[in-house]
Amino acid sequence: MSNWDDIAAQIAAAVGCPFSPRPPRRVGGGCINRAVVLTDGDRQVFVKLNRADRLDMFEAEGAGLAAMAETGSIRVPRPWCTGISGGESFLAMEYIDLGGRGDAAAAGRQLAALHQACAEHFGWHRDNTIGSTPQRNRWNPDWTLFWRNERLGFQLDLAAHNGYSGRLRARGERLMDALPALIGHNPVPSLLHGDLWGGNLGFAGDGQPVIFDPAVYYGDREADLAMTELFGGFGPAFHAAYDEVWPVDAGYPVRRTLYNLYHILNHLNLFGTGYLGQAETMIDRLLAETR
Repeated sequence: MSNWDDIAAQIAAAVGCPFSPRPPRRVGGGCINRAVVLTDGDRQVFVKLNRADRLDMFEAEGAGLAAMAETGSIRVPRPWCTGISGGESFLAMEYIDLGGRGDAAAAGRQLAALHQACAEHFGWHRDNTIGSTPQRNRWNPDWTLFWRNERLGFQLDLAAHNGYSGRLRARGERLMDALPALIGHNPVPSLLHGDLWGGNLGFAGDGQPVIFDPAVYYGDREADLAMTELFGGFGPAFHAAYDEVWPVDAGYPVRRTLYNLYHILNHLNLFGTGYLGQAETMIDRLLAETR
């Protein structure tokens, strides 16, 4: 188990001032990590924990939070430090008390501002994870090739490894051949949250939007927007406000299905056959667009 005095000392070194917290308070950390809040009465720190061999996952998450924070576009928890203590890895970050209602339109506008932070190529300077699945981010100047090699191809290969190749292989091969027509535009490489479902958006006590738990990379901004529609939770005001700043391009409804297929395949690989039929239906729908 983690040594809280050791973690507190590492946090104090990172923030540059003493930190002697009370006993940790357990809070929800999602289905992958456990989490606690440490407080000394003045400062509150959110700490995520996992096995020691997951340190790289936390380092990548911290780097993603820092990259989004540097844009000044939308609030994210600021990462303080990562490390290992008592045989566990941890990520310590700013604690933001969430749970209130907020301005969904502001979230839409601020996400559009985040997406205006751009790079020369698609990818990122390091790999990270989507859930607990490795997410490969090798740089590529061609979005279609990036999506083929680093996203759909990776998940389809993983599905085959997990025993789903019989029902997905032929469909997947046809889909990969059809990607240039299905994507059909040349997006700029925008800084993306990467895993923007409703559970990763909240509102601080002052109503300010906050996004967290990222899987950051530079890609087509519509990949973030697509996921906001996959499981719901964002609403019309969010989308209308985003479109006022930066409307989606023609062909987005088809790309929405294509980009969300990545997440459904990931859910298949993480959670099993309950997502197989949905993945097949989405592939068939996309292939029908090419006839």
